[in-house]
Amino acid sequence: MRTPIYRYFAPFAALTSATLLLTACGSGSGGPGGADGSGVAAKAVDVPTTDVVSAVRKDDAAARLLPAGTKNLTVAVSVGGTPPGTTYLDDGKTLTGQDVDFTKAVARVLGIEVKVEQASFEAILPALDSGKYDFGASNFGVTDERRKSVDFVTYINDGQGFATRKDSKLSKVTDLKQLCGLNVATGAGTTFEATLEQNKHVCTDAGKKAYQVQTYAESSAIWSSLQQGRSDIVMYTINGLRYAVAQQEGLKFLNEFHRLDVGFAFKKGTRLAPAFQAAVNKLLSDGTYERILKKWGTTGSAIRKSQISPPELKN
Repeated sequence: MRTPIYRYFAPFAALTSATLLLTACGSGSGGPGGADGSGVAAKAVDVPTTDVVSAVRKDDAAARLLPAGTKNLTVAVSVGGTPPGTTYLDDGKTLTGQDVDFTKAVARVLGIEVKVEQASFEAILPALDSGKYDFGASNFGVTDERRKSVDFVTYINDGQGFATRKDSKLSKVTDLKQLCGLNVATGAGTTFEATLEQNKHVCTDAGKKAYQVQTYAESSAIWSSLQQGRSDIVMYTINGLRYAVAQQEGLKFLNEFHRLDVGFAFKKGTRLAPAFQAAVNKLLSDGTYERILKKWGTTGSAIRKSQISPPELKN
């Protein structure tokens, strides 16, 4: 489900949607406690609900960095169904996730209201240039290619990793040549898709059969493809993989492949970046940042300070 939703949250309000259900956006389980098409049962999704945002107060110094007259902004989010990414609570209305908490916390620091619109992940970055959205918040990795057309304000460090079924002979993936001849599932419009497509030649260069890239708009479809044997391996966010493996039987996390800074995404040349950077740094200094990461089990993704469009990490 990718139809737009329109809701506001002032610094105290929650992100909601009245029409979309958690079971329609789940992580391959056919709903909490259900089973996917392979008949493999998944654990009930345990989404944390700790309030880590309502105590955040406006910071006048950060707010003064906003362009004059800025009171309302529009953010685009992609609902993927796999925490710590954006998903729904079991009321089928309330959006939650790490990106949601960071967006709400930054809004409180800056004293602004944010209108939330849901969009497919691959559609958000292209729409920033048209002004349809003021920014995007969907675990966007900062890459040199993206920096050519998008500005970023970093708030966590995540990146690319691999997972597969427990019965697979695959182990740590350190070279994409290890994927030759396999079917690799990943998200459409992601850095994972770009990395895989740009490097398919490593197999043919080595005289081997190229791997096949299978892209899906919904994370539920990615995991169903793996569980049902249509895919051999998944390339996805490090934090998303760890969560999925903990929630679904028969899967194993292989390894981190490439770390990336993650940031709010803006139209190139935005005047909003300094204020957002100051807001993230305020969250780092007042303890909110640590509380958000602890809530979502992502303390390994902490950064020391926010940056504006830093170079892509090389690791």
